[in-house]
Amino acid sequence: MTRTDFTQLRHGSDLLKRGFARMQQGGVIMDVVDAAQAAVAEDAGAVAVMALERVPADIRKAGGVARMSHPDMIQGILDCTSIPVMAKARIGHEGEARILEAMGVDMVDESEVLTPADPFFHINKKDYDIPFVCGATELGEAVRRIHEGAAMIRTKGEAGTGNLVAAVTHSRLITQEIKQVQSMDDELLDETADLILERYRVLADTSKLPGTHLETPFGTIDETMRSSIRGVLDEVKSLGRLPVVTFSAGGIATPADASHMMRMGLDGIFVGSGIFKSDDPPNMADAIVMATAHYDDANKVAEAMAMTEGDPMKGDELETLEIRLDQRGW
Repeated sequence: MTRTDFTQLRHGSDLLKRGFARMQQGGVIMDVVDAAQAAVAEDAGAVAVMALERVPADIRKAGGVARMSHPDMIQGILDCTSIPVMAKARIGHEGEARILEAMGVDMVDESEVLTPADPFFHINKKDYDIPFVCGATELGEAVRRIHEGAAMIRTKGEAGTGNLVAAVTHSRLITQEIKQVQSMDDELLDETADLILERYRVLADTSKLPGTHLETPFGTIDETMRSSIRGVLDEVKSLGRLPVVTFSAGGIATPADASHMMRMGLDGIFVGSGIFKSDDPPNMADAIVMATAHYDDANKVAEAMAMTEGDPMKGDELETLEIRLDQRGW
């Protein structure tokens, strides 16, 4: 039996943080920009909402630097809904994350949808009482975020496009790499841990000064950090999956999309632009929740598809994008 490390209780234990994330399992988390959209999400049966000033499609269209939403907007969502409220902070931006924690949001999304603040390091999520969700495109990225304290992982997909292909790509790659880890002996697991650890050296490698300084927000790059990463890999090998709840995100625009990602083994769905950029947001919200809950029942998914009127959001070919959000973070 795995023993709980009670020293972690100082900053909200992994047990508590992962427990909250697990409560969202099997459900849909919807991006909302105001109280009216939050009501639509809650009425549809969303397990949580993500409060932000603009859905990813509008963030992409507006360009410029995308930052944390205004506290008044987030507070308005907190005040009007009874389901959990999440909000986004920029990658590596401790200031934004601390504000969100102080405001009482239920989870912080350290998100590539916003403009990254730190090119070298993500936030040390173990220093917070609040749980974090982070994106990943491959297993090494997911392991680093879990090592840093993430309680939930979401495949990044390509937010704001209505195009599912990136979400499928990231899910397939993570699943493939988990299977590879399951076949590894101790020597290969050690090599993999070293490979995943290497990314933390970027700041030290960027410096042109002589000497080496391997300090990071997560401690010194040494055997202790390597052991922590190896521990996450051991969990992956034992469980045959990531040791935290894993949602799909980025490009989900129809009930069939939601069903498809759940069939791929994901634990739930984030929907950003797909609901409120469709022609029929209330019915689309109902339909995606229904398709997620009954993803393995084709008749139910067909019924969900028939619930919506008009068209889903217009999609974008990834090859036409000027900026790929899924390439932010590491």
